[in-house]
Amino acid sequence: MNQRGRNVDEKPVARVPRKRTGGRSARVREAVITATLDQVAEHGIEGLTIGDVAARAGVAETTIYRRWGSRTALIAEAVTELAAAGNPMPDTGTLRGDLRLLAEQIAQLISGPGIARLVGTTIALSADPEVAAARRHFWEDRFQRSSQVIGRAVERGELPEGVNARSVIETLSAPLYFRLLVGDEPLDSAFIARCVDDTLTLYAKPV
Repeated sequence: MNQRGRNVDEKPVARVPRKRTGGRSARVREAVITATLDQVAEHGIEGLTIGDVAARAGVAETTIYRRWGSRTALIAEAVTELAAAGNPMPDTGTLRGDLRLLAEQIAQLISGPGIARLVGTTIALSADPEVAAARRHFWEDRFQRSSQVIGRAVERGELPEGVNARSVIETLSAPLYFRLLVGDEPLDSAFIARCVDDTLTLYAKPV
């Protein structure tokens, strides 16, 4: 033992680092994504700047550029996050049930504040490479996720083999977006049911 009464052969106990909950990176990402969606809702894609997003999120512009690289990538990830948040792909056990829930999710999403302006802007600015890239990223992600619904329906025998999953989803969702942009009628339950019925009439296998 040494002068302090400690055994000289005793090894010091290593300190176990405390675990961080969440982490700064996750908090920064959440703040930036939220700020991006708020800016888009208020000013549209055409009015969004990295500087405004950084100020709103309380981070440096370099932080955003380092993580996302460009305004396009930031917008694409933010809008994709908005669509995916709280909207897991339905799995009710039937094609009709899945299409109904999917249509309800779409209707709820596009009825949100600022979304009609966002959709309209992406169409009006389709010649802008950045806007077009963000739009493609969003739709590719949505079609990829939605294809799970169609794949399960094929396995259950509700849809024929070789059916084009993208065409099915387009048939279901296109009337919802058309009514949002052109019509002034609500995206109510009756309209959603009609979209589902029309899609099933076109693609479902006869019972």
